[in-house]
Amino acid sequence: MYNERREQIRMLLAEKPFVSIKELETMFPHVSGMTIRRDIEYFEQSGDAIKVRGGARSTKFITTSKDDAITTRMQENVASKDLIARRAAELLETGRSIFIDSGSTLQRIVPYVPNERFTFTTTNPMAALELCKIGLPVVNIVGGKLDRDYQTVTGMHAMRFLSDINIDIAFLSPSGLSLKSGFTGGNYSECELKRVVVEKARLVVLLLDASKIDKSLPYTFCHLDQVHIIITDTPLPEDIAEQIHRHGGQIIDVTKENQ
Repeated sequence: MYNERREQIRMLLAEKPFVSIKELETMFPHVSGMTIRRDIEYFEQSGDAIKVRGGARSTKFITTSKDDAITTRMQENVASKDLIARRAAELLETGRSIFIDSGSTLQRIVPYVPNERFTFTTTNPMAALELCKIGLPVVNIVGGKLDRDYQTVTGMHAMRFLSDINIDIAFLSPSGLSLKSGFTGGNYSECELKRVVVEKARLVVLLLDASKIDKSLPYTFCHLDQVHIIITDTPLPEDIAEQIHRHGGQIIDVTKENQ
């Protein structure tokens, strides 16, 4: 019965982009809601689904657009990303709780982190290892499922971990920015996690190079009115810059500062 139920759920996930808990409770009236939730967690751990409010999204249908693998992104726009990362490191505050996500630009912050008492939390195992080598900073790495292409930790356990910590400053890197969609990415699980970080952080800092401008990927994790500082290497389009300034956001163009 146990195997048959999960096989039926697996077939549903292969046919539908979203399966609700209510739908599964109707299909299996003699099974408790807690058991249904455990089934969803099972399929999240197996990579077949992503747990969301009210049910599960099938990963089979989350394929419309993806970011490039981190190994590819690390080789792109290296000089600009380095300038942006160096400027971002100047915003670090001793004694603060700081989140660093898995973006390729974010990894370049590490060499500019001073040997002082920070508490870092990151979803990037490589960044965590490099931060540990500095000395004084305390480093937390989020637990969960490791994505081999993005080299980031996501999933249910990662979300639970983040729900228990406080964040003073969050450094995030989008894959796209547009007036209509805001800050976007191509990995659903990663964007869900970033959305939680944005909601928890006192100060939200977005790092992006010119290649991300006027680009929109499927999943929005942050809107223009939620960001406090944007660090970039190019002037933003006037309509986007106007919206950000209207909501009290600051735009730092590193190319102007280095002229």
